[in-house]
Amino acid sequence: MEKLKELYKAYCGAAPEGIVELQASGSHRRYYRMTGKACVMGVVGTSEAENRAFITLDRHFASKGINVPAVLSVSEDGMRYLQEDLGDTLLFDAISTGRENGHYSASERALLCKVISCLPDIQYALSDGFDWSVCYPEAAFDGRMVSFDLNYFKYCFLKATGLEFDEIPLQDDFDRLQHDLMSDMGQTFMYRDFQARNVMIKDGEPYFIDFQGGRRGPVQYDLASFVWQARSRYPDDLRVELEAAYLESLRKYVPSLDEVAFRRKYRLFVLFRTLQVLGAYGFRGYFEKKPHFLGSVPFAIDNLRKLLREPFEDYPYLSGVLTSLTKMHQFYEIAQDKRLEVSIFSFSYKKGIPADTSGNGGGYVFDCRSINNPGKFEYYRQFNGNDPEVIKFLEDDGEILRFLEHVYALVDPHVQRFIERKFTHLQVCFGCTGGQHRSVYAAEHLAAHLAGRFDVKIVLRHRELDQEKLL
Repeated sequence: MEKLKELYKAYCGAAPEGIVELQASGSHRRYYRMTGKACVMGVVGTSEAENRAFITLDRHFASKGINVPAVLSVSEDGMRYLQEDLGDTLLFDAISTGRENGHYSASERALLCKVISCLPDIQYALSDGFDWSVCYPEAAFDGRMVSFDLNYFKYCFLKATGLEFDEIPLQDDFDRLQHDLMSDMGQTFMYRDFQARNVMIKDGEPYFIDFQGGRRGPVQYDLASFVWQARSRYPDDLRVELEAAYLESLRKYVPSLDEVAFRRKYRLFVLFRTLQVLGAYGFRGYFEKKPHFLGSVPFAIDNLRKLLREPFEDYPYLSGVLTSLTKMHQFYEIAQDKRLEVSIFSFSYKKGIPADTSGNGGGYVFDCRSINNPGKFEYYRQFNGNDPEVIKFLEDDGEILRFLEHVYALVDPHVQRFIERKFTHLQVCFGCTGGQHRSVYAAEHLAAHLAGRFDVKIVLRHRELDQEKLL
């Protein structure tokens, strides 16, 4: 502490009047807010090489116009330094409302898009002859790191769940995945921990911190880390929005971007990052007995469910094991129990309106009988509202699209308020004459709409078709 005070005095010309240690982060570095002639952050590290990596990267980023905390002074031994005080607002806190209820406001979405649009600037800032050897603890992302993390997942999480699996075909798929992840590395910076706790907001602008563990590596890693961060609970449509914002910014550096190839590799990194996170949660939870980490597992498992809507055909055994993992009772139930359940029915008025068995009552019943009915034509009676023939009939007519716009305008704020108030159930019913065409189409589209906008459990029931599914 005395040496840090000396560094402050040498920089400011006077001793600090106050020193407050900040809450510890995930690293062993210690941070102090030092006040007096100037308000700065004092940092004490445990590794000179790690400090050197941060300081070198920081100054290089600053020279490229990237918002990072200015390094003001460094001790002779490199173990302490002073940096600009950016305040106390983390992006993590600025989006807390959306993170807690799964519905992000327009301002939260705009801020997230602003942050992700800065990522390519960071990733390409070091491409002009930068000495990667300064990076700590490794100069580049490599196959060993992939192997370490995949085995971390296998031994610290997968085995701890009790799920039976054959290690030989699983390792074969791990080897293929490692090979595919390591192709086309490029000369770009991999932040490695690009997430909401490592972005600060000052005067409405994002500033980037804690990049000292970064190294040369593929750009998809950071995008996957941010967009698929397990506890962020980004709805599907927000993920799409963030990916689009990133790609628009990326084209400044890669004008002829092959988006199909990029997305193919990006999806692999989403898978890899999800397994990596589960390995960390398993180690902290199962082995270090820290229940907070086990509480995060269901969110990562839910990400796996979404990923596996399209199986990973190049890794068939791994894909099968992960599918079995997502169906394990302890993860499925925990992931759902605190979310609002929206029950959506299609039905025939001839057989009555579905009862609300939740005991809550309320909700909506929408009458689709004003919409042009394909069922009055003999040809369409063999189909239902999920069939392309009926879908084309209804959408060409257009009435049902206008009808659903009004439905969304009513139901969306209702769902949002129920989430905020921690209600457990909402029922929405669509009725038509036979419960086969218009009501089925409307129920399907509302379910897809809500699944894309909110973190809710959706139970979709087509009563007259005797069909039920979960979204």
